[in-house]
Amino acid sequence: MSVFSVEIFLVVLGLALLCLEALVPTIKRHTLATLSISGVALAFVLFLFASKSAADLPAFVQPFHQLDTLAVFYKGFALVITLLVLWLTVESSAYLTKFTPGGNYSELFSLPIIVCAGMMWMASAKDLVTVFVSLELVTVSFYVLVAFARKSNLALEAGVKYLILGALSTGVLIYGIAWVYGATGAMSFEGISAALANTATSKQAALLGAALILAGLGFKVAAAPFQMWVPDVYQGAPIPVTAFLSVGSKAAGFVVLTRTVEAFTANGSIIASEVQALLIVGGSLTILLGSLPAIFQTSIKRLLGYSSISHAGYLLLALGAGSARFDLNSGGVVAFYLATYLPMTVLGFLVLALLRANGGGEDLRDFRGLAKRSPLLALVMTLALASLAGLPLTAGFMGKLFVFIGLVDQAAWGALACAVIGAAVGFYYYFRAILAMYTSDAQTLEPIKLSLGTKAGAIALAVVIVVVGVYPKPLQQLLAPNTVAVATH
Repeated sequence: MSVFSVEIFLVVLGLALLCLEALVPTIKRHTLATLSISGVALAFVLFLFASKSAADLPAFVQPFHQLDTLAVFYKGFALVITLLVLWLTVESSAYLTKFTPGGNYSELFSLPIIVCAGMMWMASAKDLVTVFVSLELVTVSFYVLVAFARKSNLALEAGVKYLILGALSTGVLIYGIAWVYGATGAMSFEGISAALANTATSKQAALLGAALILAGLGFKVAAAPFQMWVPDVYQGAPIPVTAFLSVGSKAAGFVVLTRTVEAFTANGSIIASEVQALLIVGGSLTILLGSLPAIFQTSIKRLLGYSSISHAGYLLLALGAGSARFDLNSGGVVAFYLATYLPMTVLGFLVLALLRANGGGEDLRDFRGLAKRSPLLALVMTLALASLAGLPLTAGFMGKLFVFIGLVDQAAWGALACAVIGAAVGFYYYFRAILAMYTSDAQTLEPIKLSLGTKAGAIALAVVIVVVGVYPKPLQQLLAPNTVAVATH
């Protein structure tokens, strides 16, 4: 069995669940949840045992599909985050029922599976056409997911903003692809890098196309100056969708960005220095525009939105630095950072979902006294926020450390200063939330009861944060660029 078979299985599963919900309206949500989670878990098991060689792919797929280390990692990443989002949807059932017509949110169990298939295809894309088709499959699905809580005005507002700005960014991306094709005569990443090494290629046309593509992808990853949609969309979207946007959509955007930047900055590229400068400047600006406004946020969801912008800045700096250390190239550092970002972000949104399910809100004051209501939730949320801040001995610290060392290697001192400022400011707003959890009001607070599955999931995510922070070597070895399986055609 090839990896492509797993992706087809996911598409069939997502469409089957959609049809099942439409044709059997009396089906229980619990049944759909069980089918979706079991299906994705089965797909993950099949993925682990599937052939990772491009030679085993169907012949019609091989010209458009690559299976190197990064592709395999991001495919597994997509399956893991989809599984966690489906779990979050189950944990958010009490909240979702209030804001959906008839209390029906069955599509939230099928659409993420289709998004997962699109993310897996993006990870293996070898040309800009495949990138665009896969990206639009993901983006259009997110248009529906963001506005899914139709009884919420915030959700409808978020959906409209995301749709309008997403359509605009798609237009910019297409225009950039057209310019790059006109300048290089190629759509594949390999062909583009070869054309850019030719001094006869028009540098001005290629640079304009590259800038437009980076702008279009910048919207997808919430990079400045295209990040203004993030706080409103994060606040309005349902909690599981926000988590999916924060981790899944960001990872999908960065795997494409990694492939694109590698093509633009390959050896001998006539636009390499300009592209790297754009990434360094854009990353520095993104960190500042994400970190500084977060100081004034009282909504935890908006705070996590600005936090997501800031983390996108660190990822851009990792790409821009282009250094190779710790057995990782720049793409490997980005993948490592995203792997550390996954458990702490999902854990943060899990606590938010449980608070909403128990009658709380998403404001900072709703976190007051959480340590008394549920010591376990307060503990894991503290760990998640500390890791997001970059506290030593947590996964978040290792991700930031690799970025800082890469900037030092390239002597990018201005960018390093912005990164340090962002990290320092992050300690303030993250630990302000931690302080609120351990500050109790005078009134009696109802304890939060957690199921055994919820406790096990929260503890597992917390353990991953600590283990990767203390011993990151296995993850580094997984991402080392030593396994490449390229189809010949």
